[in-house]
Amino acid sequence: MAIFSEVLRSAYQSKPDQVIITLQQAGFPDRPITYKDLLEGACGYARTLAQQGIQPGEVVVLILQHGVDLVYAFWGAVLHGAIPAIMPYLTEKLLPERYRHDLEALISVTQPAAIVTYPDFETEVRPALKPGDSVRSLILSDCMEAPGAPDFTQLAGMQRDPEDIVLLQHSSGTTGLQKGVALSHQAVFHQLENLGFALELSSQDVVVSWLPLYHDMGLIAGFIMPVLTGIPLVLLSPFDWVKAPQRLFQAVSQFKGTLVWLPNFAYYFCAQKIRERHMEGVDLSGWRAVINCSEPVRDDGHQIFLEKFGPYGFSEKALAVSYAMAENVFAVTQSKIGEPLYIEDINRDLLQTRKFALPTSESSVSVRMVSCGRPIPNVSVKIVDQNGNALKDRRVGEVAVQSNCMLNEYYHRPDATEETILPDGYFLTGDFGYKVGEELFITGRKKDLIIVGGKNVYPMDIEQLAMEVDGVHPGRVSVFGIFDEEKGTEDVILVAEVDTQNENERQRISDQIRAVVTRGSAIALQHVYLVNLGWMVKTSSGKNSRYANREKYLMEIL
Repeated sequence: MAIFSEVLRSAYQSKPDQVIITLQQAGFPDRPITYKDLLEGACGYARTLAQQGIQPGEVVVLILQHGVDLVYAFWGAVLHGAIPAIMPYLTEKLLPERYRHDLEALISVTQPAAIVTYPDFETEVRPALKPGDSVRSLILSDCMEAPGAPDFTQLAGMQRDPEDIVLLQHSSGTTGLQKGVALSHQAVFHQLENLGFALELSSQDVVVSWLPLYHDMGLIAGFIMPVLTGIPLVLLSPFDWVKAPQRLFQAVSQFKGTLVWLPNFAYYFCAQKIRERHMEGVDLSGWRAVINCSEPVRDDGHQIFLEKFGPYGFSEKALAVSYAMAENVFAVTQSKIGEPLYIEDINRDLLQTRKFALPTSESSVSVRMVSCGRPIPNVSVKIVDQNGNALKDRRVGEVAVQSNCMLNEYYHRPDATEETILPDGYFLTGDFGYKVGEELFITGRKKDLIIVGGKNVYPMDIEQLAMEVDGVHPGRVSVFGIFDEEKGTEDVILVAEVDTQNENERQRISDQIRAVVTRGSAIALQHVYLVNLGWMVKTSSGKNSRYANREKYLMEIL
């Protein structure tokens, strides 16, 4: 089994002039990066880490924005044999207080030897460093050694073993970036082999990605996989994509992109934001797969996306779905590329009261479920009850995974590692779902589940209903439960962002939300809390932070 540095050396020696990454950033010309550029730029960072006394096997936290610095810093840490861990850069979508808390937690638990960031961000990082911390060096990006030809005999990364940890992925959860997923060289290469087979990856493929590199979908599918397999990557800025999502489609057309990964919300976002004038000359006929991953999948989002972009050559056959998690490096399942998705309508009441997924033809009381596909090679999935016992098909329980690409551990968190591993070696994902044969369906996150009068309520179902109401912003709804001592059960709270201050209009929106949720779910919604734009708290990867929104709600109403 190879290690990262060996693969990079081979690419540098055999195809130095191949453009492996094309960086796109608004206001700047495209920046092609060959393997020669990549290795020589990364070597500047590797030499700097060596000069600072950073040892192979020590963690280096990278707090850098999308761009060439982050690209070179990541691979530079790998070439030095250090363990890179990318942390989100502070932006307007992150709460500064929470960001600082997360940084302190990351340093406390992960105990990095160095942090690499920009000179103008030093004042943000310094306060997080406490006496006795492990951080020996705060390295500023303008103090790096100049790029230069690699001397592979002097690079400590060439001496690492396949079993050694090569990188950390930190979750974007609601309780701080404390659970670093430690991945070995061999685990990553196993994932790339398994996923490559499931995707029928070929030398004709081109990956186009705007996804941030601190999230497993962006880091693995949209960065590491292309570089290590030799497939060209077009890398856009996440911030540019949010402002102008048409840039993704223009890049797919220009560079003949074949593979793109998107979170579920992006299907709605692109369809709503992109105008016809943005799509002039765009050809999407070569788009082999756009893979829905990272969030619960909604068929209506797919249909909106298909209707919007079908006229530009996008084919329904290109719709695909994957279930992934950092603990498995990335993909757990993948739908068959080029084949129709497995979709079924499930009896809503049986799902919520008996945890049983029974197909039904009565659309008024059903929930439409989209399969996430089948396990990729060398990955096994089962559904278990609260005692870890395997459940039969169509029984809802917790998803458990076993594979040859699992994490080594939660870094410096043996307690968290131990509590997620079953006696037979399966990993508990924290997600609820059910199986039909080998097809996996995800119903929601275990920690987000709300129980009302014995009924299991999944917040994303209620949120999706609320977003159908005119005046409610898509993706800006958060549902959570608060236990009522008098009732002995949970109350369902719905918070939604609106852009009107008119009291009559707000009352209309609130009434319609109650009506559509009552009509489309098994609960009668009583508590609707309308807020102004910008109120909602998101995780660093843009997901709905229900826990943080719950805490914010409680602080305001109290």
